[in-house]
Amino acid sequence: MPELLDVVALTVNLSEYNLLSGQVGSIVELLADGAAFEVEFSDSNGQTYESVGLLPQQIMVLHFEIKAPISF
Repeated sequence: MPELLDVVALTVNLSEYNLLSGQVGSIVELLADGAAFEVEFSDSNGQTYESVGLLPQQIMVLHFEIKAPISF
């Protein structure tokens, strides 16, 4: 289940917001007791260009793995 500050990708196109499937944003607020999420989309300078309320089926959480340092 998505959580606050998770990095997510859209799983659908949202033409009314000019957002395409695969665009990446961050969850900035939990809505409706966690049944929906406010997702903020920002450019490479960190400037927000869209903030949209989304349902869980419209997003997927992206997971990042931290690799252990290589020892010699």
